[in-house]
Amino acid sequence: MGLLSALTRGLVRGADRTAEMTSKRGPRTFYKSRGAMPAGILTSSRKFIPVREMIPEFVVPSLQGFNLKPYVSYRAPAGTEQPVTAESLFDQVVAPQIEKDIEAGMFDKEQLEKYGLEKTQDGKLFKLHPKNFVR
Repeated sequence: MGLLSALTRGLVRGADRTAEMTSKRGPRTFYKSRGAMPAGILTSSRKFIPVREMIPEFVVPSLQGFNLKPYVSYRAPAGTEQPVTAESLFDQVVAPQIEKDIEAGMFDKEQLEKYGLEKTQDGKLFKLHPKNFVR
């Protein structure tokens, strides 16, 4: 094979090499997504056996009578809810419990663990923040 014929063949076949890599073009082990694994095993006789535990199962609730649409427009205004801060979280979760105990006469400054607060706040960013907050 001469130089000219090899060069011609390279030019003709070169455009095909830059095409998108698909499962038909690649080896048998190539899957188009990033590291997707088959949902089963391949036996020594090249037979595929699906494994039920490896197959993803989607649990979808019944949406009968549901009024909202599945699409939210990008033109929709931003939400009106304020971001959660340590102070607002304290006011919503811990302060009502403390107020209730003050009215009942059971509040003690030394027993702050009862409200989910840590006794020492050394080196912490916020003072008196709850350990377990409502999510």
